[in-house]
Amino acid sequence: MFSGRRPSTPAAGSERTLSVAELNRQARLLLEGELGELWVEGEISGLSRPSSGHVYFTLKDDRAQVRCALFRNRARFVGAPMREGDLIRVRAKISIFEPRGDYQLIVEAVQGAGRGAMLAALEALKQRLQDEGVFANERALPYPPRHLGIITSGTGAAIRDVLAVLGERWPAINVSVLPVPVQGSEASGAIIRAIALANRDGRFDALLITRGGGSLEDLWSFNDEHLARAIFHSRLPVMSAVGHEVDFTLADFAADVRAPTPSAAAERLVPDQHDIQSRLDTLTQRLSRAQRHLLDQQQQRLDHTRSRLRHPGERLLDQRRRTRELEQRMQRALRQRLGAEHRRLEHVEMRLMRQTPERRLTLAREHAEELQARLYAALPRQLRSQRERLESIARQLNAVSPLGVLGRGYAIVENSERQVVRRAQDTTPGQQLSVRLGEGRLKVEVKRRLKQ
Repeated sequence: MFSGRRPSTPAAGSERTLSVAELNRQARLLLEGELGELWVEGEISGLSRPSSGHVYFTLKDDRAQVRCALFRNRARFVGAPMREGDLIRVRAKISIFEPRGDYQLIVEAVQGAGRGAMLAALEALKQRLQDEGVFANERALPYPPRHLGIITSGTGAAIRDVLAVLGERWPAINVSVLPVPVQGSEASGAIIRAIALANRDGRFDALLITRGGGSLEDLWSFNDEHLARAIFHSRLPVMSAVGHEVDFTLADFAADVRAPTPSAAAERLVPDQHDIQSRLDTLTQRLSRAQRHLLDQQQQRLDHTRSRLRHPGERLLDQRRRTRELEQRMQRALRQRLGAEHRRLEHVEMRLMRQTPERRLTLAREHAEELQARLYAALPRQLRSQRERLESIARQLNAVSPLGVLGRGYAIVENSERQVVRRAQDTTPGQQLSVRLGEGRLKVEVKRRLKQ
């Protein structure tokens, strides 16, 4: 993983300009130094094996893809076959192809992935059928068959190879092709029905079930349990030739005889009618077919290469369409921006209108008038409340006022210093005193002090 270090930012005015080659080289060194060697899993796509011995392919999953290069010195140590669509795990180093700036993986080792559960289930089914005796057929096929029924695709390479070999080795044989699909979900059912039809027909004395090579998934229909049982219960002896020599299916084990390839099946079914000269002629024809096959392959590669070449006019047309599309997108974006700015301007104008001095003065005047009306309405209530409160306080003061006591017939006696006389002992005979009544005052003289 990346260490998280960021390159230091050069000071203003001291930026260094990199060439494209220097940029790619520094990026390659950064990737190789930071990530090092790692394991990556994905599906093979775009597999290419040029004459140089190197292997190029793309490793992909459902969200991304990355280019991979497996060089010749490492490719020869890869034991498992690499096929289009295979799920694999690779040990690789991440790098950049500097001339193009392409990011890629340099593969060091390859491992198969994703087929373990499928093969384990197939092995368990194979063992169960073997225990039941489904693989015990060992009937000999007639040599040569008088009428051979071939169950295969009517348009595949396998039937062409079989018919060519039969015609070359034994033209007198009667052959009937029972066309069926040889891969996909419907293949096993169609083959079972063809076996049943051939057993009811009565013309055949042997059956050949065949198809060309392919991946494990392509041959999976021939691993069907019901197909293996149909071959085992067939009244007619059955030869199976499915895939290449290294391919084995349940149909091969259930058949009476297994041939490694479709062509080998045809060779084992009929004898050679020719002498040494005929055998030489046969070898010549096979060489011719191999040359034609090689030419067909080269023609296919040429057609494929030609299909990948594009006329400059097409590229210009694509660029023109792209330019029109970008122009339309720019116009739409400009219209949307102008519309948004127009709406924003209207909103600002409305806010500005609400904030004008005249409007604010009008609102202030209306608020002042409202407050004045509320004040005029509240003053009488406030005065009446304060008057009632004053009267209540006056009543409370009158209740405790000395004047109120004097009004009930009591008096307050004061000496000449206006000090209240509370006791008789505080006076002397002949002393002048002031008596305050409820209404008015009296000047009196003390004649004598009396005892209580």
